[in-house]
Amino acid sequence: MKTKPSLLLMVVMLMFPQIVETIYSPALASIAQSFYVSDAQAAQTMSVYFLAFAIGVVIWGVLADRLGRRPTMIIGLFIYGCASLVAMQTKSFDVIMIARVFSAFGIAVCSVVTQTMLRDTFSGAELGKVFSLMGMGISISPVVGMLLGGQLTAVGGHHYVFLALFALALVLFLYNLFKLPETQKESPRMQLGSLSVRMLKDSHIWLSGLLIALYNIALFSYYQLGAFTFGELGFSPAQFGYSGIVLGFGTLLGSYLNKALLSKLVSQRSLLQLSAMLLISGAIGVYTISDSIWFVAPMMLVVMSFGVAIPNVLTAALIDYQQDAGSAGALFGLLYYLLIGGGLGLAGGIHHLGMVLIVCGGVTVLVTLVHQQLQRAY
Repeated sequence: MKTKPSLLLMVVMLMFPQIVETIYSPALASIAQSFYVSDAQAAQTMSVYFLAFAIGVVIWGVLADRLGRRPTMIIGLFIYGCASLVAMQTKSFDVIMIARVFSAFGIAVCSVVTQTMLRDTFSGAELGKVFSLMGMGISISPVVGMLLGGQLTAVGGHHYVFLALFALALVLFLYNLFKLPETQKESPRMQLGSLSVRMLKDSHIWLSGLLIALYNIALFSYYQLGAFTFGELGFSPAQFGYSGIVLGFGTLLGSYLNKALLSKLVSQRSLLQLSAMLLISGAIGVYTISDSIWFVAPMMLVVMSFGVAIPNVLTAALIDYQQDAGSAGALFGLLYYLLIGGGLGLAGGIHHLGMVLIVCGGVTVLVTLVHQQLQRAY
């Protein structure tokens, strides 16, 4: 069997977790109404999702080194499909929460194993270009998810959303069963315990993980809180879904900008400075006009910053851990997904999009400065 995976398949795999989240976002208000829970409780289903996702990342990453990339991916997708089926049929909010935990655990396989397979196949500047391409593909996922989620919620509430998630899970499982190759070339050399200690002592890993978490919290806080903001402004879930077009366009612009600047040999340091400035500028804009629907315009700057930052951080984060790519990717993913889950938990409690973005933008600027000073020291 060939060892080089299809880039189209890899784009689909990295897109899918974001589609899962963004298709669900317009249904949060419907879930709150249908299960007689508060908006804040419904919003917390997203923070629980990311915490379970973090656990899944570390387990699937380790299994990817032990069992191989392909069987690990198949097992994870099977678990996700089963959880989606349960969520589609239940009438209990508690069961919804449990199903969200297992679906997050299962779908985490797409993130860590796909990144590991890319690191198996590509390296150096070529890997950076591939991650940039992945970013452009991922930019489409909020458009697909938000539009589909908004329309499904308008027609059939959260029931139709969960039906669509199950159908997508089935298609993806069958697609990987027949199309996914094995890319692992050698067994890992380092034990998980010693690898964990090494990574815990690595300040570059901590700063990279924090940067990834901050950009994701800024992006997903919109999906977590945006539906409620739209409702307060008098707009429907379907209209909230249409905003995904604007955000998808912003992420696409960010990814295209990143690719163009990379082709001109602009340094990673400059690109991360640019993304931090885009984030804080967008955050200030959203906070300033959050009582108007026009807050979506500066939100574009936030998603542009995501498109620029994430490929560059991911490219360099695990450069010293190539021989243990699956396990190192799992531990790294555990770090930043725990941070994302905790951050979104706080965001749900604050329940003010503009304030959440201001905090994310300010901290991102500080972490970027520290990260670059550390690089100069080396």
